[in-house]
Amino acid sequence: MALAVSFLTGITQHTSIEDVAALMNKAPKQILAHAPWKNYPYHPKVQFSIAHCENAVLLQYSVQEKYIRALHNTPNSAVYEDSCVEFFIAFDKEAAYYNFEFNCIGTSTAGYGEKRGERRLLPEATIRQIRYLSQISNNGWVLTLSIPAACFHFHNLASLVGKKARANFYKCGDALPEPHFISWSNIDWPEPNFHLPAYFGVIDFQTA
Repeated sequence: MALAVSFLTGITQHTSIEDVAALMNKAPKQILAHAPWKNYPYHPKVQFSIAHCENAVLLQYSVQEKYIRALHNTPNSAVYEDSCVEFFIAFDKEAAYYNFEFNCIGTSTAGYGEKRGERRLLPEATIRQIRYLSQISNNGWVLTLSIPAACFHFHNLASLVGKKARANFYKCGDALPEPHFISWSNIDWPEPNFHLPAYFGVIDFQTA
């Protein structure tokens, strides 16, 4: 899998998240097409858009699912148990990667490391720099996110322009009535596990 991430001009840290959401509504959509584990066949409909601006990654997830759960409301809590979307990214050829996880009301968990069991959680003050807009309806939800470059806490990134990365995008809900695990780039593994950089796709942050 490969994806070019467009640069959006005119977007800054001062642009309202509502205006970011309106722009992302018009951006090309990608589909989470893979439900890799047969013991978890439920496959909610999930699309996402990704772009970037001078100093942030911009994401928008659109989810249609049977059940919506949002119990966690503090940073670095177990948001994967709720209606949850995730974005994992490793820069260049590095073994370590960031995991950004969000429930449908925008609560986020974020970490960094080389393996699932070796995560260093990002400071709460860093996580709180992520801006979001949550829009929930009867049969689904839309979450728009602006993740500042500063949230790549273990890197010194002034800008994402021209950066090469590997990434994957996910939807889960471990504590929902129908648990599920779906992905953008397919995963060949015997049990549910998103922490597998070998199966990340390639993303390329375009220049302005």
